Amino acid sequence: MKGFGVHTSMWTMSWDAQGAARAIAAARASGMDFIEIALLDPASTDATLGRRLLEEAELPAVCSLGLPEAVWASRNPDGAVEFLRLAVEKTAGLGATALTGVTYGGIGERSGLPPTDAELDNVTRALEQTARIAADAGLAFGIEPVNRYETHLINTAAQGVAMIERIGAENMFLHLDTYHMNIEEKGAGNGILAGRDHLRYIHLSESDRGTPGAGTCDWDEIFVALAAIGFQGGLAMESFINMPPEIAHGLSVWRPVAKSAEQVVGEGLPFLRGKAEQYGLI
Repeated sequence: MKGFGVHTSMWTMSWDAQGAARAIAAARASGMDFIEIALLDPASTDATLGRRLLEEAELPAVCSLGLPEAVWASRNPDGAVEFLRLAVEKTAGLGATALTGVTYGGIGERSGLPPTDAELDNVTRALEQTARIAADAGLAFGIEPVNRYETHLINTAAQGVAMIERIGAENMFLHLDTYHMNIEEKGAGNGILAGRDHLRYIHLSESDRGTPGAGTCDWDEIFVALAAIGFQGGLAMESFINMPPEIAHGLSVWRPVAKSAEQVVGEGLPFLRGKAEQYGLI
């Protein structure tokens, strides 16, 4: 997980033959260093085909997901482990290096209350087992704090760190996202500093999930903090242009956040590369 990457939601949310070919070709044409595959339905993923396409394009990959409601770890830790076990298998089969995202719960999982001890115990149990499964497969395993409108379980970098340190697995890492940090942290820089010991991956998303540089995220603060901690992980662009209804509901994405993927990449990537170069990250 090095350099600049892109989430496949920029072009597709379906990792079938057509979606995979389209996303890989577009990522390569954009000069990306890696791709982040939305592994929403591991059972339907053709890992052999995906691996061949990735290898032909010489494009490294990571995978990410959120858990479907039937296997939310807070309620059904055993079901979550089995779902994540298959996701790990598919991630390894694709030749990807990590599985990350909202691996601890669902996108849109909200109880209306703070997480209970029982919920966090269930999440810990599921993540602990999955981290071991991922380690056996040679994979890194990440957790991404997301905003209060998408989950009540883990919203901040500090909460993500607490869960990682509670589990103590060496292959676990923190995955931050500037869109969520813009809502939840007392300054994105503070979130990055709080996560510094475990931060290996970050989504560079604008305040409205649109084109980086066209919103209210403080990009100088973000890149100063990344430079201060000596960040050497993956910098992934994420903007939701193509959303199936069930994902749009969880993310509360009701309107277009940009005119096109071409606008997000064509304008946002040079902006982000410029900031990374300015602060000595690339």
